[in-house]
Amino acid sequence: MSTVNLVYFSWVRERIGKGEETLELPAGVVTIGDLLAHLKTLGAEYESALEHQNVIRAAINQEHVEHAEPIGGAREIALFPPMTGG
Repeated sequence: MSTVNLVYFSWVRERIGKGEETLELPAGVVTIGDLLAHLKTLGAEYESALEHQNVIRAAINQEHVEHAEPIGGAREIALFPPMTGG
């Protein structure tokens, strides 16, 4: 197991009900996609926040990454909805 600090933004944060947390990740959680699938098993609030996980954006150590990106060695993983600009 590895420990990672997760940070949530915008409506992801609102639906989960917290801005950040530290979690122990099971050995099978290797990529961002695995992480999102794992988080959805932690309760209804996570399932609601990550219902459409394909639109969730991620950053590892403040660098944007794709869902296939390995998370090994990550100190911080941020999850947020698509950015809209204006």
